[in-house]
Amino acid sequence: MSTPHAQQTANERRAPHASRAAGRRAWLGLLVVLGPVLLVSMDGAILFLAMPRVSQALTPTADQALWILDIYGFAVGSLLIAFGSIGDRFGRLRLLRVGATFFGIGSALAAFAPSPELLIAARALMGVAGATLLPSALAVLSELFADARQRARAIGIFAAAFAAGFAIGPIVGGLLLERFWWGSVFLVNLPVIALFLILAPILLGEVRATRPGRVDAPSVVASAGGLLLVIHGLKHLAAEGAAPAPILSAAAGLALLGWFAARQRRLAHPLLDLSLFRDRVFTFAIISGLVPLAAWSAAAYLAGVYLQSVLDLSVLHAALLAVPGAVVLTVVCVVTPFAVDRFGRRAALLACHFLIAVGLLLLLPATTGGGVGWYVASTMVAGVGYGISFAVVADTAVGAVPPERAGSAGAIAETSNEIGNALGIALLGSLAALVFRLQGPELAPTLDETPHLPGLASAVVEDARSAFVDGLRVVALAAGLLHAVLGVLALRWLPKAGRAGRADLDDRDDRDGSDRPAGEEPAGPPDQERADVVA
Repeated sequence: MSTPHAQQTANERRAPHASRAAGRRAWLGLLVVLGPVLLVSMDGAILFLAMPRVSQALTPTADQALWILDIYGFAVGSLLIAFGSIGDRFGRLRLLRVGATFFGIGSALAAFAPSPELLIAARALMGVAGATLLPSALAVLSELFADARQRARAIGIFAAAFAAGFAIGPIVGGLLLERFWWGSVFLVNLPVIALFLILAPILLGEVRATRPGRVDAPSVVASAGGLLLVIHGLKHLAAEGAAPAPILSAAAGLALLGWFAARQRRLAHPLLDLSLFRDRVFTFAIISGLVPLAAWSAAAYLAGVYLQSVLDLSVLHAALLAVPGAVVLTVVCVVTPFAVDRFGRRAALLACHFLIAVGLLLLLPATTGGGVGWYVASTMVAGVGYGISFAVVADTAVGAVPPERAGSAGAIAETSNEIGNALGIALLGSLAALVFRLQGPELAPTLDETPHLPGLASAVVEDARSAFVDGLRVVALAAGLLHAVLGVLALRWLPKAGRAGRADLDDRDDRDGSDRPAGEEPAGPPDQERADVVA
């Protein structure tokens, strides 16, 4: 999740009326904007507890179940930067309203989808629409709040709401499923979207950049297509074993991503500025955004299946067990900036990775007979690490690069979060599916399908549950060890004194804005004017 300083455009930071305090209308506008933003982050996780019900109703294959979960995140992450630039030309409020409309349409289609294929398509539409909402929402907020302190406070609320959406998504889904059918987790979006579409024209104003950003369509297609082809191949390899089709799919995806990388180096205004990755601190910050989100999404999804399909807990019980971890994550996200001011980003990222590692390893004692206590402890300990990651990654990335490249750095940081969320389900979910498949040929491809096999003895059902728990343990161990390695790398790679602390960033913003004569354009490249492309 990106942080305020990285996301404001240069012209917005030097607003001529910076001393004018916002009134009631601006704060009401903030509440209106928070609705769609909360939905975008919440819908990335709302299906984690709902998947057992979806599997019973639509009977998706193991591959389709993972696509239902992660196609949304891939669509959001792949298109965030592109839609930020489109908003510069089209108008941020107009794009916000168009995106909200299609997000509502996608939600309605998903709620009543009669097949896995149509549910995947509806989720993809929601993801595309979600990618329009995040960059436009922050730009609109920056226009509402001309006063620098009020703007920082408003964007802080925006950031906290976005983080909270990830945490409460599974809980909201579980509470809805206790009384309603699985489609209700999508219909809950419609009242919020309707309220936004009614109030937005009244409370919000249009915003356009002074120098609209450019969109390289081949880069957008290559990055999204390459990712999807690679993930498609890996999923089928995990579900079916080595076969020509998935191997060719993965190879084609890698080739497309290679072409994308080569193209970025040639473009004057690349979609993804790969030269930023020459900085070790920046690279580590992006990894610290991607990997924790990957671990969190995979653990949350697999734990939801474990609680309901292995331990036979109700969906309400499973949702309530997720509350302590969600509370910890949200609180830590809010208080971390104060801790960073005192201890520095290096200490924060060290704590982030080691705490997530410990939290994930707490899932190892889980068994088919019990493990609720270990699960709750895991979510609370790892939740501290996840909260730190949400709070500091973007600031660390932006602080590692020159001021004129802050926009590109912030955009990459946000994209890494969304892609990480989707990759966790795709890659670690496929790893769990592979472990499950290797347990024996008599088992169905997924745990939810196994009890419905004809002539199946109860012992085989128990074997299926045991196989699923083995997959959960392998994922927890792999992700936990990866975070431990990242913690060690943080000790070696990150400087003991932050290269750009919070005060440094504030001073830099002042130099970029207040010291420049009114009306003078910044000297930096166009991406400085696109610093708000993501939320």
